[in-house]
Amino acid sequence: MTVESACGGYLQHLTVERGLAANTTESYQRDLRRYAAHLASRGVLVLAGVATADVAEFLATLRTGDGEHPPLAASSAARAVIAVRGMHAYALRSGLAGADPAAEVAPPAPPRRLPKAIAIADVERLLEAAGAVEDPDPRVLRDRALLEFLYGTGARISEATGLDLDDLQITTPSGQEERNDPAVVLNGKGGKQRFVPVGSYAVRALDAYLVRARPALARRASRAAPAVFLNARGGRLTRQGAWGVLTQAAERCGLAGISPHTLRHSFATHLLDGGADIRVVQELLGHASVATTQVYTLVTVDKLREVYAAAHPRALG
Repeated sequence: MTVESACGGYLQHLTVERGLAANTTESYQRDLRRYAAHLASRGVLVLAGVATADVAEFLATLRTGDGEHPPLAASSAARAVIAVRGMHAYALRSGLAGADPAAEVAPPAPPRRLPKAIAIADVERLLEAAGAVEDPDPRVLRDRALLEFLYGTGARISEATGLDLDDLQITTPSGQEERNDPAVVLNGKGGKQRFVPVGSYAVRALDAYLVRARPALARRASRAAPAVFLNARGGRLTRQGAWGVLTQAAERCGLAGISPHTLRHSFATHLLDGGADIRVVQELLGHASVATTQVYTLVTVDKLREVYAAAHPRALG
């Protein structure tokens, strides 16, 4: 079995059987293509010829760079090694290889970075900069609804742009009382779905957009799209388009270093600051493990330390 064939089989396994997101699979594909090229440059073309030293040397070139590629950060190098380890483990399980030369090569530990969250006042400035819900411009109403939705639900940018009308449960049939439990079904990583409530501010912005703006955008397309958020041509808004909406609003209100994940981080941090249980926040964010969510508790602990140091008369001496 050649290395190239094994990499192809592993990627197909990730897509078909594991159901990994397209972005993740594409990243693994790039990493494995680089790994196969690294082995080929050393004359190793088949799985049986790969030794642990080859895998370790590949890790070293990831961190130091080679003639073709610059050095990678620890997090990117770790992802590449995880892809390689996964491929070799898959080859062993499938009987494509008699040994796993990557089993003893551990990925580098990336430095622990706290998620960036912004203050509630800054979130409000950002949302106001997107535009008002009374604005007659359809794109302004869409932009405000998008940012309100991201902060109000903690959705990933891909979950927001992948949202369809059938996923929204914020309205009621004509003649019935207004819903008091508006919610949305988000399609997360690995095809996992979760049910997330939608706050009143986001509902108001979405209602203004869906009633007064989306129909106007939809008419610009030759074919109706099921997406909630549409671009100027009536098609589904892309991740890049949504990123542009956010960065333009951030520039208008003078906030630097803002990304779609900033609103997700702020959503989680503000919930915990408000007393929400970490297990509830885990479910709302769609984290498979509570350990992933616990990083947000470090943010709130840091905030407590700052308040303590500034307010307690004997905190500093």
